[in-house]
Amino acid sequence: MKTKLLTTTLFWLCVTAVAQSGQPHRKPFVTSEPMVHDPVMAYEDSTYYLFCTGIGIQQMTSQDRKTWTVLPEPIMTVMPQWTGDSVPGFTHHVWAPDVIRWHGRWWLAYSCSTFGKNGSAIGLLSKPSLSFPVWNDEGCIVTSREGRDQWNAIDPNFIIDDNDQAWMTWGSFWDGIQMVRLDTTMHVAKGERPRTIARRYASRDRNVPANPTSKYAGTNAIEAPFIFRHDGWYYLFVSWDYCCRGAQSNYRVAVGRSRQVDGPYLDRSGKDMRDGGGTLFLEGDKKQFEAVGHCAAYHVNGEDIFICHGYSIAHQGASILVQRPIRWTADGWPMLIEN
Repeated sequence: MKTKLLTTTLFWLCVTAVAQSGQPHRKPFVTSEPMVHDPVMAYEDSTYYLFCTGIGIQQMTSQDRKTWTVLPEPIMTVMPQWTGDSVPGFTHHVWAPDVIRWHGRWWLAYSCSTFGKNGSAIGLLSKPSLSFPVWNDEGCIVTSREGRDQWNAIDPNFIIDDNDQAWMTWGSFWDGIQMVRLDTTMHVAKGERPRTIARRYASRDRNVPANPTSKYAGTNAIEAPFIFRHDGWYYLFVSWDYCCRGAQSNYRVAVGRSRQVDGPYLDRSGKDMRDGGGTLFLEGDKKQFEAVGHCAAYHVNGEDIFICHGYSIAHQGASILVQRPIRWTADGWPMLIEN
């Protein structure tokens, strides 16, 4: 679940307010500890690009992933008309992007929603190169409607399977993590319908903790899927429990794997993630971070990299970028190495 105005986004409001008001733009600035929420990464021409939740989607670049240049201009300075028509109450606070290069073009999906409700939409942008200044509006990929759908169209993630077929997974609360096959325009393929591939709890389980953040969304506290291919397996990372509460957050990351992109995804004990399975992968250490979540994973420059946001104890619960190298156990499960 995401709030309308995340604690960490107060930082971004200061950065982007000038650009939104039409006054002269602020200059980029450099930081070694960027404040982010729901980060994703891309790499092109020796430059790392980071995109995250914020006003119009925030962006930054780096040459080494140690220092980041925070750009004052968001990706989207004007929201497409369809976003407000599709999601009542949505304005310009864009959640949880994902980005991928496929068939010679960069594709970026993003979430339009309001807190605690599943009237949501996932939009699509594209451009030929990350250095190209303008993203092209490609419309809407999928929408969810209150009272119609038992899933929530936020937190998209693209995955390309071994046959060069594009898929998208997404979801937050309700009936959990969804997946659908895409066509060559990165929209839902003809005849495809979403299918559930992971839940926080089994659908038959009624003995679950109450939701402390929303009376609307229920208790299936799972969201933010990300699928990573490695050595013939597809690994499904998800975030369990509750984000966006600063130092009160208890977000954490779990993982399962499958030989097939559309599952079933099983945890290390063999339990299906559709029935509440998932092996705990990362949680707050209560020393540096109260909680961590909404992750992504990449193979770049010969290294497997895991990123997410963590609710920093030193920064009173503000969320900052977490980066860790991934190593693999003898039986093929991911583990993290401290930097």
